[in-house]
Amino acid sequence: MEFVKRQATSKAPADWFTGDVWWDVIHAGREPSRVRANLVRFAPGARTHWHSHVLGQTLHVVSGVALIGTRDGTVFEAHPGQTVTCPPGEEHWHGAAPDRFMEHIALWEGAGDDTPETEWNEAVTEEQYGAPRTTGG
Repeated sequence: MEFVKRQATSKAPADWFTGDVWWDVIHAGREPSRVRANLVRFAPGARTHWHSHVLGQTLHVVSGVALIGTRDGTVFEAHPGQTVTCPPGEEHWHGAAPDRFMEHIALWEGAGDDTPETEWNEAVTEEQYGAPRTTGG
């Protein structure tokens, strides 16, 4: 058994996020594990850019209101205690509602080869971010 040394909180890069976003690495697996887990804190209105994960991603909302968008224009609203899965290769974005902070735990894996875990794309437009919301299960 091993206690993992905590890393300092890091500001998320502007190349991947719009607005102020900070994360704490919870777990960055070492071979043979490929699992990753971060606690991510979004300021109001902050969000990721469009991206996809080679093996998908799971988001567990801890606080605030999470918005999760898909390429078909759907914007889901998720609340504390809800968990959302994004399938492998699906382009999506996620972030905070415009009027409150949001925290989620992001979980994903690498493929175990040279394939990038995450493919980052362009920023989400204001129109995409502000689209009407729907609630999930």
